[in-house]
Amino acid sequence: MTLRAEAAPATTARLARFTPAERWIHRATAVLMGVCVLTAACLYVPQLAVLVGRRELVVRVHEWAGLALPVPVLIGLVSRAFRADLGRLNRFGPHDRVWLRAALHRDKRRASRPAAKFNAGQKVYAAWLAGATLVMLGTGLLMWFTHLTPLEWRTGATFVHDWLALTIGVVLAGHIGMAWADPEARRGLRTGTVSGEWARREHPLWRP
Repeated sequence: MTLRAEAAPATTARLARFTPAERWIHRATAVLMGVCVLTAACLYVPQLAVLVGRRELVVRVHEWAGLALPVPVLIGLVSRAFRADLGRLNRFGPHDRVWLRAALHRDKRRASRPAAKFNAGQKVYAAWLAGATLVMLGTGLLMWFTHLTPLEWRTGATFVHDWLALTIGVVLAGHIGMAWADPEARRGLRTGTVSGEWARREHPLWRP
């Protein structure tokens, strides 16, 4: 199968990648997710629990941050650019299968990992995190409103919530590590623009 890349942009050009609305959605979501992870750590790691104290306050902050987590995305739906990027994240094409196959075989050659605006790894991450967030929200509500459900439901919800929280922490650590290794990708989320050379190298099928 042959995948045709778009014409390579000039290497010195700065290309628009994210609008201000998209950047603020990402930042707000990251802050809320960070609060959820940090407060969860304070609730479950004995050393942190002793250091921070005020467990009741930590629980309330954790609960309200969790409830607010979907809000930036819901508000962001008014942005046409954000809706367009959600559509891109939700669509997998032949090049995404090529990218995933290369990733599974640990083939690091650029030509073997074609990507449009988002690569297949970013699409899988976004879909997984969205699903995990909904599960965490549902199980968290079952744990919060204890009078609405039987004990067996709350026990199961607690088990799923705790283990999924640990998985989310690991996945987020990997996400942050990969972002740290790519300064230009971070610059794109911070300023909204990326270099043409980076776009040609990392996302050859993307047409800005």
